[in-house]
Amino acid sequence: MAEPDLFSYSSPPPPETRIRELRSELERHNRLYYTQATPEISDAEYDKLFRELEDLETKHPEFADPNSPTQRVGGQPIEGFQQLRHLVPMLSIDDVFELSEEGMKEAGADRPEKELVDFYQRLRKGLGREDIAVTVEPKIDGVAVSLVYRNGELAYAATRGDGTTGDDITHNVRTIRSIPLSLHSKSEIPALLEIRGEIFMPNEAFAAMNAERDEAGLPTFANPRNATAGTLKQLDPKITAQRPLAFLAHGLGAYDGPELSSEHDFHELLETLGIPRNHPVIDASGLDEVLAAVAEIDKLRHDLDYGTDGAVIKVLDRAEREKLGFTSRAPRWAAAYKFLPEQKETKLENITIQVGRTGVLTPVAELTPVLISGSTVSRATLHNQDEIDRKGIHIGATVLVEKAGEIIPAVVKVTHAVEGAKTYSIFEEVDGCCPSCRGPIAQEEGFVAWRCTNFQCPAQAVTRISHFASRKALDIDGLGGTVAEALVRHELCHTPLDLFDLGEETLADLNLGSDEAPRRFGEKNAAKVVAALGRARSKPLDRWLFAMGIRQVGESASKELARLHETLADVAKSQILAELRKDTRADAKKKNEFLAAYQISGDVGPAVAESVTMFFSSDAGRHVLARLDELGIHPKAENFLPKPAEADITDMPLAGKTIVLTGTLGVDRDEMKRLLESKGAKVSGSVSKNTDYLVAGEGGGSKRDKAEKLGVTIIDEETVRGMIS
Repeated sequence: MAEPDLFSYSSPPPPETRIRELRSELERHNRLYYTQATPEISDAEYDKLFRELEDLETKHPEFADPNSPTQRVGGQPIEGFQQLRHLVPMLSIDDVFELSEEGMKEAGADRPEKELVDFYQRLRKGLGREDIAVTVEPKIDGVAVSLVYRNGELAYAATRGDGTTGDDITHNVRTIRSIPLSLHSKSEIPALLEIRGEIFMPNEAFAAMNAERDEAGLPTFANPRNATAGTLKQLDPKITAQRPLAFLAHGLGAYDGPELSSEHDFHELLETLGIPRNHPVIDASGLDEVLAAVAEIDKLRHDLDYGTDGAVIKVLDRAEREKLGFTSRAPRWAAAYKFLPEQKETKLENITIQVGRTGVLTPVAELTPVLISGSTVSRATLHNQDEIDRKGIHIGATVLVEKAGEIIPAVVKVTHAVEGAKTYSIFEEVDGCCPSCRGPIAQEEGFVAWRCTNFQCPAQAVTRISHFASRKALDIDGLGGTVAEALVRHELCHTPLDLFDLGEETLADLNLGSDEAPRRFGEKNAAKVVAALGRARSKPLDRWLFAMGIRQVGESASKELARLHETLADVAKSQILAELRKDTRADAKKKNEFLAAYQISGDVGPAVAESVTMFFSSDAGRHVLARLDELGIHPKAENFLPKPAEADITDMPLAGKTIVLTGTLGVDRDEMKRLLESKGAKVSGSVSKNTDYLVAGEGGGSKRDKAEKLGVTIIDEETVRGMIS
């Protein structure tokens, strides 16, 4: 071996220089991997560079940088979200809809694309010529976000919020590897660049994450968009870093850089800077080309790895966009064309019956698997016997299936019946007995559902426990459907309140699998559940009422019951509910005075009063009260205000006001509801003549339209916060 050439030896670069080199190199490899899909090094080689940078930053904290690639693993949790004002208002895009046959008849249209044609005609009128050049691209079903870069460095990231102000989510966005933290380009980097785009979870990654969560006994997410929104609301970025988030750019906000005369120039800028953008983007000029491009996106969208339910059409030339301008809510130069849910024919092979937490028997169609909207559908709910009768559903029929909202499979109608076949009967199929416990079933007067009347039914136990532990109920983290089923199967729980008797050791040894293939729950998961059960003890009354799964009592009714009653014992022996149950047709004036005094919302009427009273007078209700007393759990209302007119206006500035929320707000919808309720407001889900205010964020078209028709005052989030303060 040759001797080393001592004269050619050079000392290693100083730490600051090496740190800069490593950061630049790692960002380059991130761009190659996530944006260009052309990685140059292996994962092991990347990890080696990453660890070297981590070590240097630890030894030399004076060179810390929030945009370092090492920050993608997440820093310290924050206490709450700060509000950021957008440099340029973050407007939404107006929707135009593909019309169904019924919609075409109502609109007097001769084609399903009528609303899209009308939009293009408005472009022609606004610009004074026939052929307008536009781009057409998929509408990403994600969470809108704004990324602001100053001199090539990510300054901050914010949600859309109300379009003017959004949440500062920079701590979470830094963990998303497809978003560059520093921009690099051989050409000029803009001094200010505000990128608008969507954060989403790729479909395959979402499915894999849900499988892992189910394996760990954690609740699974309903769909990728909900999972994405929930992840971006995390205060701890380390949690966000573990979720498979991605980003695609599609728009430009504030900008100070080389001139961009068209959408093509903007796309070229994104490519140059290594910012991932939406694909495919189709150019079209003239109405026929636009319609063809939209049809092409409809075909291609099912092969994309993210949810999409439409195509976005934008005028190509930026000067023409300026000429067309904006309405108060949206640009006139763009529209989102929403496709009808995709429908496919398939065979209905069988019907199975599921038993829900309140004992309701739900029929489920078992279908020959069929690909719809990018995923395979093999099951669809049939709702109840009335729905089956109305559609003439029977086994062996060919049915038309769609995904409602591109998410939930539903049977639209029978397209080819089996000759001589009889419409399916739930009662006859189960021989009048619950398929889970063989107890009797009944169809109560005024209700279409068949229901198991056995409170000890094991199928009800599983779904009751799952509901009891759900996020909007008592939020018992780690206790999903798989864990609930195992607890009931091993006879450790018969009712939800049995959970409070479980110790960490028992839970840790719980077998989630089978005897042949055991799968232990584990100490870490057990500790998480026990800690969550401890927190559940102090949850407010409305959460406990919702958790009990009383028929007719949803989230809104639970909150209204808690407003009217201070404790659970008060609900159980309520004179208010007794009064609501009375038949007062002979004295309507007296009843109206009673309702006015308590200002009882439509969420709690005679049906709810009947259901709640019957529950607490039943064996099950008495058992709940006795067990809670034994456990020392005494839920209290945090929004107790039975007679708003008597409230102190200083503490309760919204006392007696009914408020409806719509659109995207700057905070989580549940958080806003709780804030308003704590100030005396009743938050309703629908607009009526009794609504005092509609708090409108970004979007929210139908509720806004109804409020305008009824003369309801429409305010923004900033106004309602001013009223509270």
